[in-house]
Amino acid sequence: MAEPRLIRTASLLADEIVVHSRLRPVGEAGVAAIIASAEAFGIRQAVDARDVPAGRGRARELRLIAGAHRLEAARRLNIELPVRIWSCTADEARLMEIDDQIAGSGLSPLDTAVFLAHRKTIYEKLYPQSVARTGAALAAARWNAADIMSVASFATVTAQQFGLTDRHVRRLVAVGSSLSPQDIDTLRGSERPIQLKDLMVLAKIGAAGERSAVCERLASGKARSAAEARRQQRGTAAPALSRTDRSYLALCDAWSRASKPARRRFVRDCREELERAGLDLAKVDAGTGSDTGSGTGTTAQGAGSRKSAPRTPRLRAVK
Repeated sequence: MAEPRLIRTASLLADEIVVHSRLRPVGEAGVAAIIASAEAFGIRQAVDARDVPAGRGRARELRLIAGAHRLEAARRLNIELPVRIWSCTADEARLMEIDDQIAGSGLSPLDTAVFLAHRKTIYEKLYPQSVARTGAALAAARWNAADIMSVASFATVTAQQFGLTDRHVRRLVAVGSSLSPQDIDTLRGSERPIQLKDLMVLAKIGAAGERSAVCERLASGKARSAAEARRQQRGTAAPALSRTDRSYLALCDAWSRASKPARRRFVRDCREELERAGLDLAKVDAGTGSDTGSGTGTTAQGAGSRKSAPRTPRLRAVK
């Protein structure tokens, strides 16, 4: 199979290059940083473009491979920039785009998952012999094949960058492969950055519908993590305890851990208040009073809240 071939270099205006089907959108911060430098020194680092021959009603065009932020900066400044023009296939151009992003680093966990998954797919398409085996040989072919930046070396770099194992990197491939374009757009619009642990949770979700729903909850801010979003989606999120319930549980915990002499002293010192609380509780049980939460310690056991109050062990009597 022929390798990509550099045809020529040229200095061109941005409008002479077509931008088509990018894996990652251009970020305003990146463009602004390049513009700040380009206004003084111009754009010195070349972008890469593919020479696409005319055909089927399409005119010959130069299609961007790598350097979208530089191209957009040049477009806004209306200046020329250096361009390397290549002869290559669409898959080879995509591979070059991905490798350029990897080499530039600074990828978010989400973009890392997306790029890694795309690179693995394209690599196996370009080198079908890497998937024509079974068992251990298949794993070796997929994860240890060598080229400009092999899948194995990329897995190693990614593992080191995020403090992961190769197994985690393969999970990133799994989640990057399973996310639909709509899921990816949803996550990129998230109110807070998507963390690596969120992607690990998404990788374990087998149903596409559930995964999309979890992505929506996470991106909209309805959940603080993918794990919480998944619990919400499944209807298993633990209900929040009220302040009264938390205080009640703290009292129960303190009583259960206290020694017998400490319990006796507590009952003796607080006898009057406990007796008043007992009278108030008797009124509530008889239907002649109300649980007002006035500090008597009976709120969590009142008529309205007793059914939903947390279960706690029965307190042992003090003898």
